[in-house]
Amino acid sequence: MTENTSTSNRQPQSSSMADEIDLQKLWGLLVDHRWLIIGTTLIALFLGVAYGVLATPIYKADALLQVEDKQGGVPGFSELNELFTEESSADAEIQIIRSRMVLGEVINQLQMDIRIAPERSPFIGRFTAPDPAPEFVPKPLFAGYRDSETFVTVKHFRVPEALEGKAFTLLEENGQPVLYLEDQKVGSAPVGNPIKSEDGSIQLEIGEWEYGEEPLSLVKQARANAVNQLRSRLSVSEQGKATGIIAMAMIGPHKTRIRTILDAISETYLLQNIKRLSAEAENSLDFLDEQLPEIKEKLTGAEEKLNAYRLKSESVDLSLETQSVLERLVAIEAKINELKIKESEVSSRFTQEHPAYRTLIQQRGSLMQEKEELNKQIKALPETQQEVLRLMRDVEVNQEIYVGLLNKSQELRIMKAGTVGSVRIIDKALVQPVPVKPKKPLVAILAAMLGGMGAVGYVLVKAAFNRGIESPEQLEEQGISVYASIPLSEHQQKVDRLEALKRRRRQKKDKEPIPLLALSDPNDLAVEALRSLRTSLHFAMMEATNKVLMVSGPSPGVGKSFVSANLAAVLAQTGQRVIVIDADMRKGHMHRFFDNRNNAGLSDYLSGQKEQDAVIQASKMENLAFIPRGQVPPNPSELLMHNRFKSLMESLSGQYDIVLVDTPPILAVTDAAIVGQLAGSSLIVTRFGVNSVKEVDITLTRFAQNNVEIKGAILNCMERRASNEYGYYNYEYKQDT
Repeated sequence: MTENTSTSNRQPQSSSMADEIDLQKLWGLLVDHRWLIIGTTLIALFLGVAYGVLATPIYKADALLQVEDKQGGVPGFSELNELFTEESSADAEIQIIRSRMVLGEVINQLQMDIRIAPERSPFIGRFTAPDPAPEFVPKPLFAGYRDSETFVTVKHFRVPEALEGKAFTLLEENGQPVLYLEDQKVGSAPVGNPIKSEDGSIQLEIGEWEYGEEPLSLVKQARANAVNQLRSRLSVSEQGKATGIIAMAMIGPHKTRIRTILDAISETYLLQNIKRLSAEAENSLDFLDEQLPEIKEKLTGAEEKLNAYRLKSESVDLSLETQSVLERLVAIEAKINELKIKESEVSSRFTQEHPAYRTLIQQRGSLMQEKEELNKQIKALPETQQEVLRLMRDVEVNQEIYVGLLNKSQELRIMKAGTVGSVRIIDKALVQPVPVKPKKPLVAILAAMLGGMGAVGYVLVKAAFNRGIESPEQLEEQGISVYASIPLSEHQQKVDRLEALKRRRRQKKDKEPIPLLALSDPNDLAVEALRSLRTSLHFAMMEATNKVLMVSGPSPGVGKSFVSANLAAVLAQTGQRVIVIDADMRKGHMHRFFDNRNNAGLSDYLSGQKEQDAVIQASKMENLAFIPRGQVPPNPSELLMHNRFKSLMESLSGQYDIVLVDTPPILAVTDAAIVGQLAGSSLIVTRFGVNSVKEVDITLTRFAQNNVEIKGAILNCMERRASNEYGYYNYEYKQDT
């Protein structure tokens, strides 16, 4: 036989046509899989609602602070206030609030670095846990745990740095607490006494002890980890621009805890602000306390020298002009010393390039120049008056400085006591009554949307990677004749589902019969398609060399046996004498369609164990006979190449109008190519959505290499889909009942 010209002239589909996007087909795909999309969306919606109900609610607490310009705190002392007045940036204050200095102090106060909780499953444990603590307990527990059965608190817990973050286990044995690290016992002690390890590196001091039934997990966190966790839950921001109003917020599952933590942060920040301002005044006091004894000693020495000189020179009175010079000189000396004190304080805070420092230097230079001019006037006085003037100047200058220092010291002490800081708490922490997480309506909507989009994406991706044949046109565009398109039978689907269910329950045996659809439901659309195929075959086999019709396929599971058995029944109903041969001697099950007898068959005849008449079996239908596969032989292909098979085909062709041979898939074994050498007509069965055009093309090429002409293909199991406009479903025509 020669190769079919239609097969050899097959042309691949153009890339331009393949690249086109068929929106109608895409919509049809979504319609076809609507129940999958709807079901997935509903499941996702249910999971979203379940998460919203079961998830731990997260609450939010907020507080409000105001950062003002730094002031000394005591009105009336403007000169001193200027020393401690400094603009404070809100950004800098925010960083101070988030610093380890503030947050670490809060962690120490509340012992937030100690975590204690029962050892239970994260999810299932929620449903098996005892009832929560009584509602009348107002104070939140940080280093402790409490429910209706357990009440345990920790006063102190110290571990080596290497064991920070490790989970210890706290149990009760013989009425007293016992501490374990993994499976090793650390120590135990009666309630009220500290538990210590042998080397003393681990110490645990328990406060309250009412042990329940669940072991307790005890963890000492590293300070850095505790600060980072607290910082991650805390948000600090300035309200508006350059307003000095700082808003703090914290989220967490426990209302009282987040409120307590936020209040502790506010109080700690306020306290450190006051301490910082009072520390500046304290530094100035320390400086003055160091200077006062020296000035006192100088004053005493100057007074003693003046008294001694007056006694020696029998008292010398100063003229009015000299007295005026003395007062001016004393005033200048006092100012110079005052500037020296200010310079000492300013030098600890600013460099010499700072405007405030340079102003002090300029003022001191002017006073020193004025002092030099007065000294010139003094040198013009008599020697006795110069000496008296010098001694009186030393006394009055030191006395002026000493009194001034005493006054400033008292002012600083008053300022230190009256320091109120540059921060005030406007709103203490308040927890919002409605949880901020999870937002149940939003979670449910997003879950449903994600579920729906995920299902749509799955359908589209699956369709993009699915190369299965979905219409006869795909085969015909490649030059492959399609003799029939058989719809997927709903009746046969029910039978297959029932069979699969029984097989899963181990109630189904492979030897149970399969009803012929042509007899059980002759009005099924699949049977109507087979009748159409019968008509096409009538004309196609008129030019055949013999009456043998071979049915094969590319791969297993395409429905060859179903098509062969029901096609034979449809042919027999027209009065033609038909015999069906199961040539799949490996896995053939054609006998299940015909009275389920496989005691003797084709393999037995070809091996010489049985005669022809012994393997031909009659069926319940008139004009229809069949030959089962027989016993499974070790060499099926060799048996088909035996002359006995050729003699059988010739003999049966003389006795029957059609000899229908069902063969194994050609891409799996070579049996179909051997049978095809003796068949006058050959068809292949492909399955909708399973076999690809490329696979069918390889099948035809394989047959052509063996000089077997395939007249055409049968597209089996066509499904009713919105994306597929072709098929008998669109022309269903049932008789009235």
